[in-house]
Amino acid sequence: MDKKENNIMEKIVSLCKRRGFIFQGSEIYGGLAGTFDYGPYGVTLKRNIENAWRDIFINSREDIYEINADILMNGKAWEASGHVAGFSDPLSECSKCKKRFRTDHLENIEICPACGGKLGESRNFNMMFKTQAGAVEDSSSTVYLRPETAGGIFVNFKNIMDSIHPKLPFGIAQIGKAFRNEITPRDFIFRLREMEQMEIEYFINAKDWEEKFVELQKEFKKFMLNIGLDENKIHEVEISAADRAHYSKKTIDFEYDFPIGQKELAGLAYRGDFDLKSHQEYSKVNLEYLDDESKEKFLAHAIEPSIGLERTVLAVLSTAYTEEDISEAKDGSDMRTVLKFKNNIAPVKICVSPLLKNKEILVNKAKEAYKNLKKEFTKLNLGVIVYDDGGNIGKRYRKQDEIGTPYCVVIDFETVESDGCISVRDRDTMKQVRVKLEEVNSYFVNKFSN
Repeated sequence: MDKKENNIMEKIVSLCKRRGFIFQGSEIYGGLAGTFDYGPYGVTLKRNIENAWRDIFINSREDIYEINADILMNGKAWEASGHVAGFSDPLSECSKCKKRFRTDHLENIEICPACGGKLGESRNFNMMFKTQAGAVEDSSSTVYLRPETAGGIFVNFKNIMDSIHPKLPFGIAQIGKAFRNEITPRDFIFRLREMEQMEIEYFINAKDWEEKFVELQKEFKKFMLNIGLDENKIHEVEISAADRAHYSKKTIDFEYDFPIGQKELAGLAYRGDFDLKSHQEYSKVNLEYLDDESKEKFLAHAIEPSIGLERTVLAVLSTAYTEEDISEAKDGSDMRTVLKFKNNIAPVKICVSPLLKNKEILVNKAKEAYKNLKKEFTKLNLGVIVYDDGGNIGKRYRKQDEIGTPYCVVIDFETVESDGCISVRDRDTMKQVRVKLEEVNSYFVNKFSN
C-alpha cells in the first residue's frame, strides 16, 4: 500500500469517527483489536446495504427463504463441517518479542517483522472461539461461536423442507454474526474478530449447477453495482483447483480495489453435496431430497454466494469518499470532503434547515416542513430525514456532505415572504433549485422511489 492509499484510509477512518459511523471497540479502555462499534449513521448504512442485498436475492425472487439461526450450535455440527479439525491459519511466534504472526502473510517466515528476532516453527492455529455451555465444564459442554453463518443454514435444511416444502432449486439465506479468532486483525474493518455475513446456500440438482452458478454470479454483480461499487474496481478471480476447497468444482472470488489494495470482498462457490452428506453422516438424520416427479431420492448440491457486511461497508465508503476542489464556489472553502453514496444506501436522505436559527419565523416553517417530510418518508419507508440548525449554512452543508446526505432543504426569507418555495441543494453538483413548499413531499418521494 503506497502513501497515498494509506492516507485515504486514514482519512476514511477519521471521518467515520468524526461523523458517527464507526468507532474503535472499547475505546475508552484502550480498545480491543479486531472489534469496532457502529454509530447512528453506520448502523443505518449497514441496514441499507442489508436491505439492498435482500432486494436482489430475496424480495425480487420467490425461491429463497431467509432464516435466523442461533450463534451457538451443538459442537458436533462443527465437527461434521470440518471446522474443529481444519479451520486454522498458520502461526509463528517470535522467540524475542513473543509476538505472533500469520506465516502466510510474511515475506520472510524466519525473521520477525516487528523486532528482527527469529520466528519459531509455523503451526496451525484454530480460529474458532471456544466456550462452555452450562454449569459443568467438560468436553460435552464445549460449544463454539460460529465462524460462519452457513453452518446454521445446513443444519436447518430439513426444517425448511418439512415446514415450507420448497421444490429444487431453492435457497436459504441468512444475515448474521460470525466470529474468528484472527491472529492479526488489521486494516480497519477489513479483517475482524467479530463480523457479519450475508450468505445463501442455493440448493440444486447436480445436473443444473453450471447454469445456476452463472445466474448467481450475475446477481452478485448486480447487487454490487446497485449499492454503488465501481464496476472498474470489481475483479472476478477464478480460484485454481490447487487452491480451492477439496469439495468445490468451481470458486470465484470477487475482489475489489480497496485503499489497501485489491482484496477479497465476496466469494461464490459450488460446494457440491459435501455439507449435507457430512451432516447426514454425523447426525444420522436423512437429509435426502425426494423429487415428486421422478420419485428419485438424492442429496441436493449447494452453490454458496457469501459476502462480508463489514467489507462491503468499507468498499462502499472507499468508493463514495471524494475530495473536491470547490474554490470556484466562493463560499470560503477551497476543498470539500463528500461521501457520494447512491440514494438507496445513503444513511440520511434529506437534511432540513432554516437559513438562520435565530429567526423564529424561519425556524417554525423549517420544523413544519421537516415534520411533514419525515412523516411521508416514514409512511413510505423511504429513509431518514434530519433537522439541523447548528452553525452557519455553509458549515451545515459541509457536515451533510461528509455524512453523504444527497439533498439539503433550506427555508429562507423568500420562502415566507415572497415565492413560497424552498431551496433544494444537490450534494454532488452543489447546485440549488427552488421547489414549491406544497410540492416538496411529492418532489422527494419521486426522487427516492425510483
